[in-house]
Amino acid sequence: MKTCLDCISCFFRQALEASRMVSDDENVHKDVLQEVAKEFSDICLDEPPPSISRRVHKIVRDLTGNPDPYKEVKRKYNQMALGLYPQLRESVLASDDPLLVSIRMAIAGNIIDFGVGNSFDVEKEIEEAFHKEFATLDYSEFCDFLEKAKEVLYLGDNAGEVVFDRLLVEVIESMGKRVVYAVRGAPIINDATMDDAKECGIHENATELISTGSDAPATVLELCSPDFIDRFKSAKMIISKGQGNFEALSNEKGPIFFLFKVKCPVVAEDINHKVGDMVLSRG
Repeated sequence: MKTCLDCISCFFRQALEASRMVSDDENVHKDVLQEVAKEFSDICLDEPPPSISRRVHKIVRDLTGNPDPYKEVKRKYNQMALGLYPQLRESVLASDDPLLVSIRMAIAGNIIDFGVGNSFDVEKEIEEAFHKEFATLDYSEFCDFLEKAKEVLYLGDNAGEVVFDRLLVEVIESMGKRVVYAVRGAPIINDATMDDAKECGIHENATELISTGSDAPATVLELCSPDFIDRFKSAKMIISKGQGNFEALSNEKGPIFFLFKVKCPVVAEDINHKVGDMVLSRG
């Protein structure tokens, strides 16, 4: 998915919010925005939004001197989600279709995304996700691929959200499948790193926990490590979690299933959906 002009105001918002998280100095905030403006003087709209967001947040980190501006936010939502986990797990396992319900819960967790804003109600999302209709639901095809695959590559998204992914990972593993869970290679927005994933306990459910080797807020393949790219290309089934991963991988061919909540008007228009829609879509 290409970047559009409407994305630019969102990048400025991200930069200002992130700089304010770690500095009260308005001069620092101004310097960040000025450097971001310079970055946009030669912007290439053919890039996916996460590629540009990566450069924006590098400016924030460099000028504030903070390598992980969202560290406390991530810890907060990791702990909040862990508090919900036992009850959610019980609901999933007691349902008539644990796989589908765990997919719904994974999508509910996708609301924890500071890339698109910092105002959301996680418990409301959970309640809605149990009953809301999908805008796209390629569930039969998902099940067909899952039945044939021995191993699933699961591309994670945000901290906190990882706890919700655990529900789906556990159900898939209970079907005799291996799940390799991939996270970001370095801090970026509130995306999950290896430390975040371990705090959320995903290593207790997934067969293997790996890094993409990239600090982009999505799986931008040209920025990932050679080892990860090999895993990606050899995968027989890929679950691409989150809107950022959709933005980065929507033009990729392969056994990809996109699993996310539409949170951005630009993405909504691109796929002819509405903001708030739930999506399980075959790539």
